[in-house]
Amino acid sequence: MSSHLFIRHRISLLRTLKPNPHIRTISGTPFLSQDPQLATTESTDHHDPTGGSATTLPPNPATGSPLYQENWRSPIPNSPSFTQSLVPMGFLNQAPSSRIRALSETLDMNSLLNMFADWTASQRWSDMKQLFEFWVRSLDKNGKPNKPDVDLYNHYLRANLMMGASPSDMLDLVALMDDFSVEPNTASYNLVLKAMHQAKETEVAEKLLSRMLMSGKDESRPDDESYDLVIGMMFSNGENDKAMQLLDIALKSGYMLSTTVFSECVRSCVAKGRTDTLVSIIERCKSLDRNKSLCPSWILCTYMAEVAAQEDNSKLAFYAFEFMYNWINRGEMARPAVLLSVDEGLVVSALATAARTCYPTLVDGSWMILKRSLRGKKAANPATYIAKINAYASLGNLQKAFIALHEFETAYADAEKEVKEEMLSPFTSLNPLVVACSKKGFETLDEVYFQLETLSKGDTPYKSVAALNCIVLGCANTWDLDRAYQTFDAISASFGLTPNIDSYNALIYAFGKVKKTPEATRVYSHLVGEGVKPDSRTFSLLVDAHLINRDAKSALSVIDDMIKAGFEPSKETLKKLRRRCIRELDNENDEKVESLAKKFQIRMGSENRRNMLFNMDYSRGRA
Repeated sequence: MSSHLFIRHRISLLRTLKPNPHIRTISGTPFLSQDPQLATTESTDHHDPTGGSATTLPPNPATGSPLYQENWRSPIPNSPSFTQSLVPMGFLNQAPSSRIRALSETLDMNSLLNMFADWTASQRWSDMKQLFEFWVRSLDKNGKPNKPDVDLYNHYLRANLMMGASPSDMLDLVALMDDFSVEPNTASYNLVLKAMHQAKETEVAEKLLSRMLMSGKDESRPDDESYDLVIGMMFSNGENDKAMQLLDIALKSGYMLSTTVFSECVRSCVAKGRTDTLVSIIERCKSLDRNKSLCPSWILCTYMAEVAAQEDNSKLAFYAFEFMYNWINRGEMARPAVLLSVDEGLVVSALATAARTCYPTLVDGSWMILKRSLRGKKAANPATYIAKINAYASLGNLQKAFIALHEFETAYADAEKEVKEEMLSPFTSLNPLVVACSKKGFETLDEVYFQLETLSKGDTPYKSVAALNCIVLGCANTWDLDRAYQTFDAISASFGLTPNIDSYNALIYAFGKVKKTPEATRVYSHLVGEGVKPDSRTFSLLVDAHLINRDAKSALSVIDDMIKAGFEPSKETLKKLRRRCIRELDNENDEKVESLAKKFQIRMGSENRRNMLFNMDYSRGRA
C-alpha cells in the first residue's frame, strides 16, 4: 500500500514539474480551495436573522440499551460500571465460551427466546445466563445493540434464580430493566418473590407485594402465584395472623389458591383451634369457581375431622367428610384403583357430634361416606347404627330414627339372641330414642305407636319388639302405667310378637315407679313361668321397687336371689340399699350390705357429702 502511494505521488510531482499545454480542465469554474479555514469574528458573531435564539438538536433516538451511553460500536465495551451492574455474580472474570459468543452474534430475539425455552427444559441455566449477557452486548443486523423484551429478560432472571441468586441480586437485576426501557411485569416480580421464599425473607416479600398492589399497572399487579408465595412464606414462618389477613384479601379479590397454601391454612387453623375461621375460609373457597376443587390431603382431612369432633364443630366435620368423599372418588377412578376407606370410629364420633349440635346434614353425610367406604361388602358396626339412631332421636326426627332401627335389626337379624337383646336394649343403647319418644308425653308416644301399628299392616310389614319396648319404657318414664301395660299387652295381642326380657323389665320399672311393688313381683314370677331368663337388670329393678317402699329387708332377699341366679350386685345397687338402711336406722341390714360389698370387693366409699346435703337445715337459711 505504501509503495503504491509513493508511485502515485511521484507521477503527480513529475506532472507538476513538466506541465502539458495540450491538457484542458474539465470544470469551467475557477478552482476553489477545499482546505479548512478558521472561523472569522464576523462569522462567530452572526445571529439568526429572525432575531430568535439558536435552535437545539433533537433528542438522541438511540435508546433501549445501556451500551448507548458508551462507545456502542465496540462489540464488547470495557466499562467497569456496566460489568458490575449487569453481571452481579462475577461472570466476566471467567473465560467465556467461544460457542456462546458466536451464538450471541447470530441470533435474533425470537430465535433466542426459542433457544431459551429449550434450555429451560434441559435446565442449562449457566449457558442461558452467559448467552444473554453476550447477546445484549452484541449488535443486531442494523448495527445497533440488541434490546431484550420483558419475556426474554424474565428468562435471564429465572436463570439467575436457579443458579442461587440472592433476593438483593434479583432486585438489582429487576432495577436494571429500566436501562433497557423494559417495564417489569408480574412474572418478573414473582421470580424475585421466589428468591425471597427460598431465603425466607417475609418482611421484604410483603413490602414487594404491597409495591405491586400500589403500582396501578395491570401488567405488574400480583397474581395467584404472588399471593401463594407470600402467604406460604408467612405460614412457614409462623406468622399465621398476617397470613390469614392476606388470604382474606386474596379470596375477596377472587384469586385462586394453590393446594399447598390451602393445606397450610387448614393445618394452621386446626393446630391453633380456629375451627370457625377455617369454616369461613372453606365456605369462601367454595363460593368461587376457581377454588371449588381445593382439597387437602387424606391425612389432613382425617385430622381435621377428629379436631372438629372434639370441638363440636359440625360444619367443619362435614367439610372434612366431603373432602374425603372426593378422595374416595378419585381413588376409584384412578388406574390402578386406590380404594380408600374412612375410619368407622371417626364416623361414630361425627354422629355423636351431630347429635350434640343438632346438625342433620352431618348425620346424612357421615352415613353416606361410611356406605361408600364399606362398598356393600359388610354391614356397619352396631355402635355406628346406634350412633345414627341416637343422632336422629336427638334431632327429634323419630321417623328416620325408627328407619335406622329397622336397618339395624335387618343387618343383624342372624345375631345371637342375647347379643341382639343387649344391642337393642331400651335401657342402654336405645335410651336416647326412649327419651325422644317421651319428650311430649303421651302425645309423642301415641303417635309413634300408631305409626308402628300402621307399618305392621303394610305390604312389607315392619314389626319390632325393640321399638315397642321403647314405647313401654317411655310410658314408664312419664308415670303412665296404663299406656305402658296396654303397649306391653299389644306386643303379643296386636303385633303377634313375643315379649323379651327387656319388655318385662320395662313393665317392672313401670310398676315400681308408681310404688306398686307387689305387681312388679308378679311380673317377675310371670316371666319366670314363661321360661324367660331374667338378667341382672331384672333383679336391680326389683330391688329399686322394694326400696321405693322403704323395704330394705325385701330388697336384700332379692339380692340373695340375684346371687343364686349367678349375678353380682352392682355398686350402685348396694349404695342405694345402704343409703336406705342408714335413713331407716336399720343397722342389721346395713351390716349385711357391708358384708356383701366386702364379698364382691366393692369399695362403697363414704356418704359424707350426701349426708351434709341431707342433714342441712334449710329453714335457718331463710330466716
